[in-house]
Amino acid sequence: MSRIQLLSPRLANQIAAGEVVERPASVVKELLENALDAGAGRVEVDIEQGGAKLIRIRDDGGGIERDDLPLALSRHATSKIAELEDLEAVASLGFRGEALASISSVSRLSLTSRRPEAEEAWTVEVEGRDMAAQLSPAAHPVGTTVEVRDLFFNTPARRKFMRTEKTEFGHIEECLRRQALAAFDVGFTLRHNQRGIQSLRPATGQVDRERRIAALCGKPFIENAVAIDVEASGLRLWGWVALPTFSRSQADLQYFFVNRRVIRDRLVAHAVRQAYRDVLYNNRHPAFVLYLELDPANVDVNVHPTKHEVRFRDGRLVHDFIFRSLHRVLAEVRPGDQMRGAVSQSLVREEAQGGVTIPSVAYRPETAAAEVVPAVREQMAFYQALHGNEGAVSTDGPEASAPAAGYSPASPSPSFTSQPLPTSPNGDNSQPLGYAIAQLHGIYILAQSAQGLIVVDMHAAHERITYERMKRALAEQGLKSQPLLVPLSLAVSQREADLAETHAADLLTLGLQVERMGPETLVVRQIPALLRGADVESLIRDVVSDLAENGRSDRVEAVTHELLATMACHGSVRANRQLTIPEMNALLRDMEATERSGQCNHGRPTWTLVTMGELDKLFLRGR
Repeated sequence: MSRIQLLSPRLANQIAAGEVVERPASVVKELLENALDAGAGRVEVDIEQGGAKLIRIRDDGGGIERDDLPLALSRHATSKIAELEDLEAVASLGFRGEALASISSVSRLSLTSRRPEAEEAWTVEVEGRDMAAQLSPAAHPVGTTVEVRDLFFNTPARRKFMRTEKTEFGHIEECLRRQALAAFDVGFTLRHNQRGIQSLRPATGQVDRERRIAALCGKPFIENAVAIDVEASGLRLWGWVALPTFSRSQADLQYFFVNRRVIRDRLVAHAVRQAYRDVLYNNRHPAFVLYLELDPANVDVNVHPTKHEVRFRDGRLVHDFIFRSLHRVLAEVRPGDQMRGAVSQSLVREEAQGGVTIPSVAYRPETAAAEVVPAVREQMAFYQALHGNEGAVSTDGPEASAPAAGYSPASPSPSFTSQPLPTSPNGDNSQPLGYAIAQLHGIYILAQSAQGLIVVDMHAAHERITYERMKRALAEQGLKSQPLLVPLSLAVSQREADLAETHAADLLTLGLQVERMGPETLVVRQIPALLRGADVESLIRDVVSDLAENGRSDRVEAVTHELLATMACHGSVRANRQLTIPEMNALLRDMEATERSGQCNHGRPTWTLVTMGELDKLFLRGR
């Protein structure tokens, strides 16, 4: 090997550029972060040839002093930290002080800036060959413009790894989308090859923010999302989470910000996945735009060169806060909250059927509810005449009720919670899921609502209702444990044994009594009574694995809920079971009052809406 020698500044910056400048979007990210840190209220981004030819970013922020311009392009030069202690509470987005130096080492860069108190602007230019900075006066408003031309012109090997213009610009669009989601108070403009792509005005109020979310994430997302804003223990979580019915085939609409910095974090991902566990079908992925705010001293953002990863000082607290907040807001979703998304999806289906036509009769949802109750009364009279007095119910007053509450798998027919049937002719008591008018093939309930036709999968809906009641009963009574007749001995690694010993008290709260009997031996003496038929060895190994990765485990709860879900499935009304009109209406009312009733225990939808517009399309009304 050759003698040790110092690297030249140019080579050192090019090596650093390998970490910081992966592609044109990496340049855009670093420059946008600098603009936001400078207090910009407006940022303009111009791109040519996917960023290979030109990246120009102009902001109206605080600008840079004339004498600081050459220094700004030096390695490890920054105005955002000064002492080691500053790293313990970083509040800015960019702080390493190597981005501009790295970018300038692999491009032709010019930086023009003017401070508010300055009479003129100044430009500094650098080319990657010799890194010599040239300073000259310029005409420029208050703020800063950075031009990056001919990216990787002096590193051909790096340039060969760039993708097509369309692909590279797609990454730039995604980069700007993330920054625009992080900074609602800033306006953004994006142009590609002189063509306007995005123009976003500053969004200060909730309506403007939702309008920006719709522009960046799509209108269907915001129409199928619920807002969240929770504070506890010095943490605040706010933003939007999509309803489970708006799940995705891939994790392509998931944005999580910590103190305005977009991050990817396994702890956060696990907490979100756990919150959605009960309501997502198979391998579907949730969609969300979420913001976590906490004291900068409680999060380390200096653990990755691109600052995409963070480390929380109290990871378990953050995990539990995120999980419980999301779990609660998803549990509170009722059919009425899902109606806007259902109407939106039906409009998409209408357009797919061939444009929009005007119905032959005026249909106004605000007055349609008034027509529902008389129609239900007529239908109920018809069905009562058809079935005799079975399930007969009075509709003359609020005392009218469905069959008695409660359901036993051993009983010949299910019954549902007692609920009053609406009788107000003006529709004041209109319900989101409407009122039952018929049963189709013993599987689906057909209900008339203000929006149109509601179709309910009665088994899936009752399954969720039964499941939630069983979970609530279990929570109230507690998890009972039973000792194993023959204690189970497990051979584990020393690290796993250490974890089990350290978390012995936590495991006991889960109904698991696990003792360490040697350096690499665990003995299981007690398990939850509900899990007496489970694979105990696999369960313990999975629990210890969770403890190693996340510092906590929800395996026992997951397996317990799986068992309850199976019991609920077998204990719910089956297909081909004929229900009376009062029983159907009672089921609809139970759905409106039950947590997560929009999905069955397996994540499948329990109901859908067919709007009057869709029906008009099917029958060519108005044509």
